[in-house]
Amino acid sequence: MRSMTVLVTGGAGYIGSHTVLALAEAGEDVVVIDDLSTGFSAYLPEGVPLFIGDAGDENLLEGVIAQHNIESIIHFAGSVVVPDSMRDPLGYYRNNFMTARNLLNVAVKRGIGRFIFSSTAAVYGDPDQVPVPEHAPTRPLSPYGSSKLMTEIMLHDVAAAYGMQYVTLRYFNVAGADPQARIGLATVGATHLLKIAVEAATGQRAKIDVFGTDYPTPDGSCIRDFIHVTDLSQAHRSALAYLRNGGASTTLNCGYGRGYSVLETIDAVRRVSGRSFAVQYAPRRPGDIMTMVADTSRIRGLLDWKPQYDDLETIAAHALAWEDKLYRERHGELRHAVSA
Repeated sequence: MRSMTVLVTGGAGYIGSHTVLALAEAGEDVVVIDDLSTGFSAYLPEGVPLFIGDAGDENLLEGVIAQHNIESIIHFAGSVVVPDSMRDPLGYYRNNFMTARNLLNVAVKRGIGRFIFSSTAAVYGDPDQVPVPEHAPTRPLSPYGSSKLMTEIMLHDVAAAYGMQYVTLRYFNVAGADPQARIGLATVGATHLLKIAVEAATGQRAKIDVFGTDYPTPDGSCIRDFIHVTDLSQAHRSALAYLRNGGASTTLNCGYGRGYSVLETIDAVRRVSGRSFAVQYAPRRPGDIMTMVADTSRIRGLLDWKPQYDDLETIAAHALAWEDKLYRERHGELRHAVSA
């Protein structure tokens, strides 16, 4: 019997590497394609083949899929920074939409029947109701959100035409790091709130900016639904099992269904780190959504998935432990010189 190998595009990135780790630990055969623009080859488990290249390169894809008997694809590769997408919409449509189009083209040619796509809550735009159900109107406010929504529509059409089954996972705010601090978010200049807060707690930033404190929320700051990256990686494993068991194509929100404000999140980092850092209040940013919380009834009902780390302080503690480790690795020699 041929082995069932999973191709993970963008598997050396933040969420991708956690998912590759989860799959490898579950005994899956995994192959990764990543251009290492934001990923790190060192964060892949021992023995997982890495092909360095563009996930939209059809020649590369053809070769890898033929060589490794790929039966399922999990597609992470893409650009993810909302403000960047406002400045460079064409780059986002290329990296997010065109890449997925080429990948699907090869998947169809090679007869791959299962596809998992990493999408985003940004497809909803400013939601009419909170928590947001999957059937809510999609009105993205950025080229990032639009490029993901276009890919969702294309995936739906391709699956219908060629008999492919898929799961689209719409991520809410992904945060934290591997509980054993083996891997985490290492991208320099990351824009994630929790990442910025732990950088401030470890002395790498002078302050943290809070954009908008005049929203009609309990403390005036925006509210987000954080999901631990390890729980999210397990959701991908569960989605794969669901498809292998003949599950019908579906779209699922990935969050905990609970919101925390920006200020609450900063307080949680202060508590777990025992360190204080400056917070600067700034005006609202255009395009920021006030409240974004997932309705998670569908994913909890459909997948065999139960979050293990549904706690803001736990997420903050894991993010902080990883940041401490990263800081020591990057500045170790520097620090010794200073203390001497």
